[in-house]
Amino acid sequence: MVDSVPPDGRAGIDASLVKRLLEEQFPQWADLPVTPVEVDGWDNRTYRLGEEMTVRLPTAAGYAPAVDKEHRWLPVLAPSLPVDIPVPLAKGVPGAGYPFGWSIRRWLEGRTAALDRVDDLCAFAVSVAEFVLALRRVDAAGGPKAGAHSFYRGTPPAHYDGETRRALAALDGQLDTGLAAAVWDAALEATWSGPPVWFHGDLAAGNLLVRDGKLAAVIDFGTSGVGDPACDLVIAWTMFSGESREAFREAVGQDPAMWARARGWALWKALIVLAEKIGTDEEQAAVQRRVIDEVLADHSSAG
Repeated sequence: MVDSVPPDGRAGIDASLVKRLLEEQFPQWADLPVTPVEVDGWDNRTYRLGEEMTVRLPTAAGYAPAVDKEHRWLPVLAPSLPVDIPVPLAKGVPGAGYPFGWSIRRWLEGRTAALDRVDDLCAFAVSVAEFVLALRRVDAAGGPKAGAHSFYRGTPPAHYDGETRRALAALDGQLDTGLAAAVWDAALEATWSGPPVWFHGDLAAGNLLVRDGKLAAVIDFGTSGVGDPACDLVIAWTMFSGESREAFREAVGQDPAMWARARGWALWKALIVLAEKIGTDEEQAAVQRRVIDEVLADHSSAG
C-alpha cells in the first residue's frame, strides 16, 4: 500500500533516527543528507540518503522479515528481470532504540505509475506482463515458500476466507454480495496444482516506477516468495481496464483457474478495504467499489 508521504515520525521513525543508526553502524554515510521520499509506503518508511541511496525501515514486526528476504534474494532475481529492481547495498541491525533490521539500497530513478505518467497504457500493460512472466521463470529452488512472510500471497486464497465472509456480511445491501460470494467461491474451488514459482505479491501502481512514460523498475518485494502466482494478476482490475486489461490478459496468458483465483485476491482486498472505509473515506471507498464492480463483471463475462 502506498500513499502520499505522511509527516515524518510515523511509527516512531524519523530522519533523526536514521542519522543515529547510520552513525552507529555505517559512519561512512552518516554525513549524507537524509530526507523522506515524496511517496512512502505503509509497511516501511523510506528515506533518501544522499543522491544515490535509500534507507528503508519496517514500521512493525510483521514487516521485518522482508529485510533479510530481500537482501538475500533481490540480487538473485535481478539478472533475469527486464526492468530494474532494488539493489541492496547494506543491511542494518536493531539499534538506537529501533527494534528491527533495516536496509540501505541504491536509489532508483522514476515516479510511481499513474495513468497520466504512462505514454501508452496498453504497451505498459504488456511490459508488466513481461515482468510477471520473467519473474516466474527464475529458478524457485530454495526460495522463500509462501506463508506469513508474504502475508499468505502465494498460498490458496482460503487463508482469508473468514475475513472475506465477514466483509461480505458487513457490506450486505451495499453491493451484490450474492455475486461477490460466487466470485469468492470460484476462487476457492480453482486450486493451484503447478510447481511453486516466484511471485511479487504486491504488483500495484505504487510499486511500479515510470521513466519517460515507460515501465522502468519494480520495487517493494516485501511480500514476494514462491508459490501460486495468481496474486500478481490483481493489477488487471486495480490499474488496467478495457483495452489495457485485454492487452495484459493476452500477454500474460494463464488458464481460467488462475484468473479465478486472481479475481478472488482482488475481491478480498477490495472488500475488506471498502468495509473499513465506507462512511469515513468516500474517495477510497469509491476506488474499491470500482474494483469490485470490475471483478464481478469479469467473472460474469468469463461464464
